[in-house]
This record gives sequence, structure tokens and C-alpha cells, in this order.
Amino acid sequence: MILRRDARILVQGITGREASFWTERMLEYGARVVAGVSPGKAGQSVSGVPVFGSVRDAVTAGPVDVSVLFVPPMAAKGAALEAIGAGVKLVVVLTEHIPVHDVMAVLAEARDAGARVVGPNCPGLVTPGETFVGIMPAWADNIFRPGEIGVVSRSGSLGTLVCLNLVRDGFGESAFVGIGGDAVNGTSHLDVLRAFEADTRTRAIVLVGEVGGGMEEEAAEYVPRMSKPVVALVAGQAAPPGKRMGHAGAIVSGGKGSAAAKMAALARGGARVVDVPSRIGPVLRELGLSAGPRGRP
Repeated sequence: MILRRDARILVQGITGREASFWTERMLEYGARVVAGVSPGKAGQSVSGVPVFGSVRDAVTAGPVDVSVLFVPPMAAKGAALEAIGAGVKLVVVLTEHIPVHDVMAVLAEARDAGARVVGPNCPGLVTPGETFVGIMPAWADNIFRPGEIGVVSRSGSLGTLVCLNLVRDGFGESAFVGIGGDAVNGTSHLDVLRAFEADTRTRAIVLVGEVGGGMEEEAAEYVPRMSKPVVALVAGQAAPPGKRMGHAGAIVSGGKGSAAAKMAALARGGARVVDVPSRIGPVLRELGLSAGPRGRP
């Protein structure tokens, strides 16, 4: 899920307005968008990217490493299953409001096929200076620049704010992974912590969580086994019980999933927990991390 510059990208739904816009942005950044899929529109092109009628046709024309879905909620299950069935091993699902039973069916198929799903309702993946997939402003050098801090976030907007503060404090990111805020999703904080732990370019991790669910507590149990420091921020500290806060999974129920409980679990695991994004940079310095970009690979 940490993309490198040579990752070959397929855009499903590429002829739509949003997909066309973001395809052009990805290409401008240097991402290798090799194909698009839009049923009934084979033979067209978008920003020079060939359009195929099916994922199977696209991967037959050339290998694909990751597919990103710009499709409506009721079409997302079919599009994701099509990508997985065609052998794509990383599927990034940006779509929100997908029925939960559809998501569960996709995740079961991905598990059987040895594929990974990031999302749904996620903002995508960024490797500063190399490539990006999704709807994050990777080109904004006040938000993303090459560095050594891995960032994982359920929220795209809060993840952007955290990255903005990191760069303001002189740091850069090794990668940003937006996992999405739905109650059921394909990639957890724990999955990303494990990836960053194995990534030689990452020296520290910033975990951005929010109320609802148990992903942060699950990740907290792994933190003591890590060789790299973790700084954690949990949004929704004032969230009232029983009220959804933005994301489908951001709801405190019966006292479970509260920000306080997540922050306490992460602190017990050894993470440095902060209350606001502006504290992340100073804490990283306290942990011995030095500011300054890694430089373009």
C-alpha cells in the first residue's frame, strides 16, 4: 500500500468528471496511469490514457498494480470485484455510501484472492515526490514533501491538516495512507503500522484516528512491538455518545469507541498522544527526529 513511482495505475470510471480531473492531476504529478475503464466507451482516451471496456481488457493490454475506483455507490461492488477478478492486487475505493453488505462481499473476495482493498470512503495514497492515487493534493508542497514520517489517517481532511503541520514544522512524509472512515473497511491502522514498520524510508509514524470502532485500540496493542516511534492524534474528543461525527464509522456507542478510550489505549501501548495537530512536530523533535526533507528519490 506504500506506492513507488513505478506503480502502474488503472482508473475505473475514468470518463466521469471527477475521475478525468484527478487522472490529469495524477499524470501531472508523474504517476503512471496506464489505463482507464469505462463500460461502453472503449477506444476513447482521457488525457492520453487509453480507455477500455473492462478491467480484463485493460490488464490484457498491459500489467496493472493498483486500481482506483471513481464509481457510484451501487456500482462499486461490481467494479471492485471486477478488478480483483482480473488479478489486480491493490484496489483503492474512494466511493462513500456503499452498502455494508456490498463492502463485506468485496473484502471476502479480496481475502480469497490475496488482494488488498484500501477504503471504501478513503482519500487515497500519496508518496511525496513519487506518485499518488486518489483525491489528495499531492502537488501542494506546503502539505506533502519527501521525508521520513509515515502518516495513516481515517480522515482525508484531518490527514491533510496533519501533513500541513508536519511540513510547517520542517518535516516531510515518507508516505500518506488514507484508510477511510467507514465502519467496515479493507485496511486498518494496524495494517498500515506494519507496513511502515517494514518500510526502510520511514523513521516515525503519525496515527490519525477518530471516534468509533476499535481500530485504534487494535493498533495500540502492536505499538510496543515496533522499533519506530508512534505519535497519535484522535479526533472527536468532545463527540457526544450516539451521534455520528462525519464518517459512517465515527460513532460512540455504549461508552465504547470514545476518543478518551482510544487515547488511553495508545498511551498505554507507548505511543505519544497529542491533543492537536500543532503538537506533532514538537513531539517528533522530542523523540529525536530531525526536521528537513529526505529529498526526491
